[in-house]
Amino acid sequence: MQCPLELQQVHVAYGETRVVRGVSLLLGAGEIGCLLGPSGCGKTTLLRAIAGFEPVRQGRILIRGEEVSAAGYTRVPEKRGIGMVFQDFALFPHLSVARNIEFGIAHLPARRRRMRVDELLRLVALPNIGGCYPHELSGGQQQRVALIRALAPKPALLLLDEPFSSMDVDLRESLAREVRQILRRERTSALLVTHDQSEAFAMADRIAVMQNGSIRQWDSAYNLYHKPADRFIAGFIGQGVWLPLLQDADGVLHSEFGPLYPSRAELPRSSASCAGGRNAAGDAAATGRRGAQRRRRARRGDRKIVSRRGYSLSPAVAERNRYSVYHQRSQ
Repeated sequence: MQCPLELQQVHVAYGETRVVRGVSLLLGAGEIGCLLGPSGCGKTTLLRAIAGFEPVRQGRILIRGEEVSAAGYTRVPEKRGIGMVFQDFALFPHLSVARNIEFGIAHLPARRRRMRVDELLRLVALPNIGGCYPHELSGGQQQRVALIRALAPKPALLLLDEPFSSMDVDLRESLAREVRQILRRERTSALLVTHDQSEAFAMADRIAVMQNGSIRQWDSAYNLYHKPADRFIAGFIGQGVWLPLLQDADGVLHSEFGPLYPSRAELPRSSASCAGGRNAAGDAAATGRRGAQRRRRARRGDRKIVSRRGYSLSPAVAERNRYSVYHQRSQ
């Protein structure tokens, strides 16, 4: 089965200003992805490029294996086989709910249109509002209608541009979970843009954390939280504090709360000292040749050391024998 979405080294620019830089990702069939990051990181621009609203300067965008964007070529949005849910829902105020949903399937016979509308309204537990108008609906009902309008043509990919940003926190999280269930039942792949971590964690199977136009890590919510790729992600995701550490001559790490005794050191996969990608275990209290080797490994490069007390040490500070410790608090 062809992937619903593939990005290959995509660059997007406004004039001479590069907003998206070398982004690559692969979204699997039925998978829900998320572009997460602070304001101005390029996530909405990237979503607009996928939708066909912005041209790409370099790289390629493929939907179901077909190239839809490349340097000098942009297929129009209506020919891409995608659905879009906008931040303000963009429902047509002069059309009823049923007519709004029918908008993308006007080419179907009337009987099939009515069947699809009824099916989708039952899917979101709103079977009796087909004759209502958008201004007669609550914010949550408008969001559901906007979603099923985008799902009506059965798109290859659904794009959602911060669809919950205008709602309060409780409603936002409950709707995010509900939308995830709807997408699962429709077996639709989707890509969500948000700056809200709770929203991303509630909806997405994989999350791309963006900064300055590039993806820092494309991974599951669990790995982003427990195995951040760098200090930016560790600070941006979840809750935690950084503490300075000093390493003494015996390899013991000291913090303001006392000594830490490392039980495991995770070296980079490319490191020759980490054969086969295995973790190098170390014991600061160990003596002899093996203990000395382990202490030397703990002093080199950026790596994560997990202590018996549950501290995650990542990464090492640039100065010799100085480290930063990141303690991730449980939620």
